[in-house]
Amino acid sequence: METKLNTTVLDTRSKQLRQTIIKILKAGRRGHVGAAFSLVEILRVLYDDVLRYQPQNPHWSGRDRCILSKGHGCLALYTILADKGFFPESELWKFCDFNALLGGHPEHKIPGVEASTGSLGHGLSIGVGMALNGRFEKSDYRTFVVIGDGESNEGSVWEAALCAGKHRLDKLTVMVDYNKHQSYASTKEVQDMEPFADKWRAFGFAAIEIDGHDVSALRETFKKLPLETGKPTAIICHTIKGKGVSFVENNLKWHHKNKVTDQEIEGLLKELV
Repeated sequence: METKLNTTVLDTRSKQLRQTIIKILKAGRRGHVGAAFSLVEILRVLYDDVLRYQPQNPHWSGRDRCILSKGHGCLALYTILADKGFFPESELWKFCDFNALLGGHPEHKIPGVEASTGSLGHGLSIGVGMALNGRFEKSDYRTFVVIGDGESNEGSVWEAALCAGKHRLDKLTVMVDYNKHQSYASTKEVQDMEPFADKWRAFGFAAIEIDGHDVSALRETFKKLPLETGKPTAIICHTIKGKGVSFVENNLKWHHKNKVTDQEIEGLLKELV
Protein backbone atom coordinates (compact mmCIF):
# COMPACT_ATOMS: atom_id res chain seq x y z
CA MET A 1 0.00 0.00 0.00
CA GLU A 2 2.73 2.52 0.92
CA THR A 3 4.67 1.80 -2.29
CA LYS A 4 1.55 2.63 -4.28
CA LEU A 5 0.99 5.78 -2.25
CA ASN A 6 4.38 7.14 -3.23
CA THR A 7 3.36 6.97 -6.89
CA THR A 8 -0.16 8.39 -6.54
CA VAL A 9 -0.37 11.37 -8.90
CA LEU A 10 -2.32 14.40 -7.75
CA ASP A 11 -4.74 15.87 -10.28
CA THR A 12 -5.37 19.57 -10.89
CA ARG A 13 -8.10 19.91 -8.25
CA SER A 14 -6.00 18.26 -5.54
CA LYS A 15 -3.09 20.56 -6.35
CA GLN A 16 -5.30 23.64 -6.35
CA LEU A 17 -6.75 22.76 -2.94
CA ARG A 18 -3.23 22.37 -1.56
CA GLN A 19 -2.24 25.71 -3.08
CA THR A 20 -5.10 27.34 -1.19
CA ILE A 21 -3.96 25.67 2.03
CA ILE A 22 -0.50 27.17 1.49
CA LYS A 23 -1.99 30.62 0.92
CA ILE A 24 -3.92 30.31 4.20
CA LEU A 25 -0.66 29.28 5.86
CA LYS A 26 1.00 32.38 4.43
CA ALA A 27 -1.80 34.60 5.74
CA GLY A 28 -1.62 33.21 9.27
CA ARG A 29 2.11 32.38 9.24
CA ARG A 30 1.29 29.14 11.03
CA GLY A 31 -0.61 25.88 10.72
CA HIS A 32 -0.58 22.09 10.65
CA VAL A 33 0.54 21.54 7.07
CA GLY A 34 1.31 17.81 7.07
CA ALA A 35 -2.00 16.86 8.66
CA ALA A 36 -3.95 19.03 6.21
CA PHE A 37 -2.20 17.66 3.12
CA SER A 38 -2.91 14.04 4.07
CA LEU A 39 -6.63 14.86 4.37
CA VAL A 40 -7.26 16.65 1.08
CA GLU A 41 -8.57 13.78 -1.03
CA ILE A 42 -10.71 12.36 1.80
CA LEU A 43 -12.48 15.68 2.37
CA ARG A 44 -12.56 16.55 -1.32
CA VAL A 45 -14.47 13.40 -2.26
CA LEU A 46 -16.81 13.70 0.71
CA TYR A 47 -17.86 17.25 -0.16
CA ASP A 48 -17.69 16.87 -3.94
CA ASP A 49 -19.46 13.54 -4.31
CA VAL A 50 -20.95 12.14 -1.11
CA LEU A 51 -22.40 14.49 1.48
CA ARG A 52 -25.80 16.14 1.36
CA TYR A 53 -25.63 19.75 2.53
CA GLN A 54 -26.86 23.28 1.85
CA PRO A 55 -24.09 25.88 2.22
CA GLN A 56 -26.60 28.73 2.61
CA ASN A 57 -28.51 26.72 5.24
CA PRO A 58 -25.76 24.89 7.16
CA HIS A 59 -28.15 23.71 9.90
CA TRP A 60 -30.57 22.09 7.45
CA SER A 61 -32.01 19.12 9.34
CA GLY A 62 -31.65 16.74 6.38
CA ARG A 63 -27.93 17.30 5.93
CA ASP A 64 -25.36 14.55 6.36
CA ARG A 65 -23.18 15.20 9.40
CA CYS A 66 -19.40 15.32 8.93
CA ILE A 67 -17.02 15.76 11.86
CA LEU A 68 -13.29 16.41 11.50
CA SER A 69 -12.19 14.89 14.79
CA LYS A 70 -8.49 15.45 14.05
CA GLY A 71 -9.13 19.16 14.22
CA HIS A 72 -5.52 20.17 13.69
CA GLY A 73 -6.04 19.27 10.01
CA CYS A 74 -8.50 22.18 9.76
CA LEU A 75 -6.70 24.01 6.93
CA ALA A 76 -8.00 21.34 4.55
CA LEU A 77 -11.53 21.63 5.96
CA TYR A 78 -11.55 25.44 5.79
CA THR A 79 -10.39 25.27 2.18
CA ILE A 80 -13.22 22.91 1.22
CA LEU A 81 -15.91 24.80 3.14
CA ALA A 82 -14.94 28.10 1.48
CA ASP A 83 -14.82 26.34 -1.90
CA LYS A 84 -18.40 25.15 -1.36
CA GLY A 85 -19.67 28.56 -0.26
CA PHE A 86 -20.23 28.05 3.47
CA PHE A 87 -18.43 31.35 4.12
CA PRO A 88 -16.64 33.94 1.95
CA GLU A 89 -13.16 33.09 0.69
CA SER A 90 -11.96 36.34 2.27
CA GLU A 91 -12.26 34.66 5.69
CA LEU A 92 -9.40 32.32 4.73
CA TRP A 93 -6.95 35.20 4.57
CA LYS A 94 -7.78 36.22 8.17
CA PHE A 95 -6.74 32.82 9.54
CA CYS A 96 -5.69 33.09 13.20
CA ASP A 97 -6.24 36.85 13.32
CA PHE A 98 -7.61 38.11 16.63
CA ASN A 99 -11.42 37.76 16.59
CA ALA A 100 -11.34 36.15 13.12
CA LEU A 101 -13.81 33.41 12.21
CA LEU A 102 -11.15 30.76 11.55
CA GLY A 103 -8.76 29.65 14.26
CA GLY A 104 -6.19 26.92 14.66
CA HIS A 105 -8.88 24.30 15.37
CA PRO A 106 -12.47 24.08 14.07
CA GLU A 107 -15.23 25.62 16.18
CA HIS A 108 -18.93 24.98 15.81
CA LYS A 109 -19.56 28.71 15.27
CA ILE A 110 -18.06 28.28 11.77
CA PRO A 111 -20.74 27.54 9.14
CA GLY A 112 -20.39 23.90 8.07
CA VAL A 113 -18.50 22.80 11.20
CA GLU A 114 -20.55 20.33 13.23
CA ALA A 115 -18.43 20.25 16.39
CA SER A 116 -15.50 22.02 18.00
CA THR A 117 -12.60 19.58 17.75
CA GLY A 118 -8.88 19.34 18.23
CA SER A 119 -8.93 17.95 21.74
CA LEU A 120 -8.30 14.53 20.27
CA GLY A 121 -10.50 11.53 20.90
CA HIS A 122 -13.86 13.30 21.13
CA GLY A 123 -15.15 13.37 17.56
CA LEU A 124 -16.26 9.76 17.29
CA SER A 125 -18.28 9.97 20.51
CA ILE A 126 -20.06 13.03 19.12
CA GLY A 127 -20.63 11.19 15.84
CA VAL A 128 -22.13 8.19 17.63
CA GLY A 129 -24.53 10.55 19.39
CA MET A 130 -25.54 12.12 16.09
CA ALA A 131 -26.07 8.72 14.48
CA LEU A 132 -28.22 7.57 17.41
CA ASN A 133 -30.23 10.80 17.23
CA GLY A 134 -30.85 10.19 13.52
CA ARG A 135 -32.22 6.76 14.33
CA PHE A 136 -34.49 8.09 17.09
CA GLU A 137 -35.82 10.80 14.77
CA LYS A 138 -36.26 8.28 11.94
CA SER A 139 -34.13 10.54 9.73
CA ASP A 140 -32.12 9.20 6.79
CA TYR A 141 -29.09 11.44 7.25
CA ARG A 142 -25.68 9.79 7.53
CA THR A 143 -22.82 10.61 9.89
CA PHE A 144 -19.16 10.68 8.85
CA VAL A 145 -16.26 11.09 11.26
CA VAL A 146 -12.66 11.66 10.14
CA ILE A 147 -10.14 10.67 12.80
CA GLY A 148 -6.36 10.42 12.94
CA ASP A 149 -4.26 7.33 13.48
CA GLY A 150 -2.41 8.99 16.36
CA GLU A 151 -5.77 10.04 17.76
CA SER A 152 -6.69 6.36 17.79
CA ASN A 153 -4.36 5.94 20.78
CA GLU A 154 -7.17 7.50 22.83
CA GLY A 155 -9.35 5.10 24.81
CA SER A 156 -12.40 7.28 24.17
CA VAL A 157 -12.18 6.36 20.47
CA TRP A 158 -12.57 2.68 21.26
CA GLU A 159 -15.29 3.25 23.85
CA ALA A 160 -17.26 5.07 21.14
CA ALA A 161 -16.48 2.30 18.65
CA LEU A 162 -17.86 -0.31 21.05
CA CYS A 163 -21.05 1.72 21.41
CA ALA A 164 -21.41 2.10 17.63
CA GLY A 165 -20.98 -1.64 17.15
CA LYS A 166 -23.42 -2.48 19.91
CA HIS A 167 -26.12 -0.27 18.41
CA ARG A 168 -25.42 -1.46 14.84
CA LEU A 169 -25.12 2.09 13.53
CA ASP A 170 -24.83 1.39 9.83
CA LYS A 171 -25.41 5.06 8.95
CA LEU A 172 -22.11 5.88 10.70
CA THR A 173 -18.83 5.84 8.79
CA VAL A 174 -15.41 6.39 10.33
CA MET A 175 -12.51 7.37 8.08
CA VAL A 176 -9.05 7.02 9.56
CA ASP A 177 -6.39 9.30 8.07
CA TYR A 178 -3.68 6.65 8.45
CA ASN A 179 -0.58 8.70 7.64
CA LYS A 180 1.44 6.77 10.21
CA HIS A 181 2.95 9.81 11.92
CA GLN A 182 2.14 11.76 15.06
CA SER A 183 3.53 15.05 16.30
CA TYR A 184 6.87 13.68 17.47
CA ALA A 185 7.35 10.18 16.01
CA SER A 186 5.80 7.46 13.88
CA THR A 187 2.61 5.83 15.12
CA LYS A 188 4.45 2.53 15.15
CA GLU A 189 7.00 3.90 17.60
CA VAL A 190 4.49 5.67 19.82
CA GLN A 191 1.72 3.05 19.87
CA ASP A 192 1.56 0.51 17.09
CA MET A 193 -2.07 0.08 16.01
CA GLU A 194 -1.62 -2.96 13.77
CA PRO A 195 -3.48 -5.07 12.90
CA PHE A 196 -5.57 -1.91 12.55
CA ALA A 197 -8.49 -3.02 10.36
CA ASP A 198 -8.92 -6.16 12.46
CA LYS A 199 -9.30 -4.03 15.58
CA TRP A 200 -12.25 -2.22 14.02
CA ARG A 201 -13.79 -5.51 12.95
CA ALA A 202 -13.43 -6.81 16.50
CA PHE A 203 -15.42 -3.79 17.69
CA GLY A 204 -18.30 -4.63 15.36
CA PHE A 205 -17.38 -2.59 12.27
CA ALA A 206 -17.18 -3.56 8.65
CA ALA A 207 -13.67 -2.40 7.68
CA ILE A 208 -11.80 -1.80 4.44
CA GLU A 209 -8.32 -0.45 3.63
CA ILE A 210 -7.77 1.87 0.65
CA ASP A 211 -5.35 4.41 -0.79
CA GLY A 212 -6.53 7.65 0.80
CA HIS A 213 -5.12 9.75 -2.05
CA ASP A 214 -6.82 7.75 -4.81
CA VAL A 215 -9.91 9.78 -5.68
CA SER A 216 -11.47 6.99 -7.74
CA ALA A 217 -10.97 4.42 -4.96
CA LEU A 218 -12.53 6.77 -2.42
CA ARG A 219 -15.55 7.41 -4.66
CA GLU A 220 -16.12 3.71 -5.29
CA THR A 221 -15.83 2.88 -1.60
CA PHE A 222 -18.33 5.55 -0.57
CA LYS A 223 -20.81 4.23 -3.16
CA LYS A 224 -20.85 0.90 -1.29
CA LEU A 225 -21.88 2.30 2.09
CA PRO A 226 -22.78 0.71 4.35
CA LEU A 227 -20.27 -2.04 3.66
CA GLU A 228 -22.46 -4.38 5.70
CA THR A 229 -26.07 -3.85 6.73
CA GLY A 230 -26.35 -3.57 10.50
CA LYS A 231 -22.70 -2.57 11.01
CA PRO A 232 -20.94 0.80 11.16
CA THR A 233 -18.16 1.20 8.58
CA ALA A 234 -14.47 1.93 9.12
CA ILE A 235 -12.44 3.05 6.10
CA ILE A 236 -8.71 2.88 6.76
CA CYS A 237 -7.28 5.52 4.41
CA HIS A 238 -3.58 4.92 3.88
CA THR A 239 -2.09 8.37 3.33
CA ILE A 240 1.19 10.25 3.39
CA LYS A 241 1.62 13.06 5.88
CA GLY A 242 2.42 16.14 3.82
CA LYS A 243 1.41 14.48 0.55
CA GLY A 244 2.25 16.59 -2.50
CA VAL A 245 5.42 18.39 -1.43
CA SER A 246 8.59 16.33 -1.28
CA PHE A 247 10.29 18.14 1.61
CA VAL A 248 7.10 18.04 3.71
CA GLU A 249 6.19 14.38 3.16
CA ASN A 250 6.75 12.36 6.36
CA ASN A 251 8.79 15.26 7.77
CA LEU A 252 7.80 15.82 11.40
CA LYS A 253 9.25 19.35 11.31
CA TRP A 254 6.17 20.20 9.25
CA HIS A 255 3.64 18.71 11.68
CA HIS A 256 3.05 22.27 12.83
CA LYS A 257 4.82 25.35 11.53
CA ASN A 258 4.83 28.85 12.91
CA LYS A 259 6.64 31.94 11.66
CA VAL A 260 6.58 30.50 8.15
CA THR A 261 8.89 32.44 5.83
CA ASP A 262 8.18 33.73 2.32
CA GLN A 263 10.96 31.46 1.06
CA GLU A 264 9.21 28.40 2.56
CA ILE A 265 5.91 29.46 1.01
CA GLU A 266 7.59 29.85 -2.37
CA GLY A 267 9.13 26.38 -2.06
CA LEU A 268 5.76 24.83 -1.19
CA LEU A 269 3.96 26.43 -4.12
CA LYS A 270 6.75 25.56 -6.56
CA GLU A 271 6.10 21.84 -6.15
CA LEU A 272 2.36 22.17 -6.78
CA VAL A 273 2.44 23.77 -10.21
